[in-house]
This record gives sequence, structure tokens and C-alpha cells, in this order.
Amino acid sequence: MGQALKRSPQNEPLILSYMDRSGKIGIAQVADGFGMSRGQLAETAGLSRETLYRAERSRAAKAQARLREMLEIISRVSDWAGGKEQAMAWYRAQPLPAFGGRTAEALVKDGKAGAVRDYLDHMAVGGFA
Repeated sequence: MGQALKRSPQNEPLILSYMDRSGKIGIAQVADGFGMSRGQLAETAGLSRETLYRAERSRAAKAQARLREMLEIISRVSDWAGGKEQAMAWYRAQPLPAFGGRTAEALVKDGKAGAVRDYLDHMAVGGFA
């Protein structure tokens, strides 16, 4: 039997580095990891500030899904962006021509994370914006 791939922080998907043992995303860890307050993180993810300051709300399915979508997209672009901080800057500020100049952040806030993932898949195989 082959040896299982050992995960290290360098080859671990970004989202897994912020999950606890139960599979929930740790709000404080994400905020700290990107040098943001919980309020800034909430704004970036399109959630109310109160959601990330209350444990029961931050662990709710909607909040977790939104954070998961955000982290998945940032993870997808981090290699070519030059790291997770640069990927976050891209997520928040880079206008996407295919979406009328809207940012990935704006699209995720509007529930269109799937469209952003499709766009990134298209770009990864050599498609044009």
C-alpha cells in the first residue's frame, strides 16, 4: 500500500488551515491571518458585524458558507497573486472585466461565488477575461 500524502502548512489548502476539528472556520484565526478585525472580515465576507462577534451566529451555516466561499476563491488565486495577502487584495479590489468591473468580493456578497469559481476555472485553462 502506498504511503499517504503528508500535509504540511506549505501544501495544505488555505481553507483547511483555518478550520477546527469539527470542520468549522475559526473567525479569529481568519481575521488574524489576514491582519483584519472581525468587523473588517465581516464586511469583506458580506456578513453583519454582529455575526462574527457572536459565536453561535459565526458558526451558523450561512456565515460558514460565505467564509468558505471567500477562502476558497482566495486560495485559488494565491499562487499566481504572490501569496494569501496579495490574493486578498485581488479579491477585494481587482475589477473583473467579465463581470462589468465588479470585484470577486462584490460578487460573493451577492451570492455569485459559483460564477467567480467558474471564471477562475476558465482563466486557469487559458481563457480570456
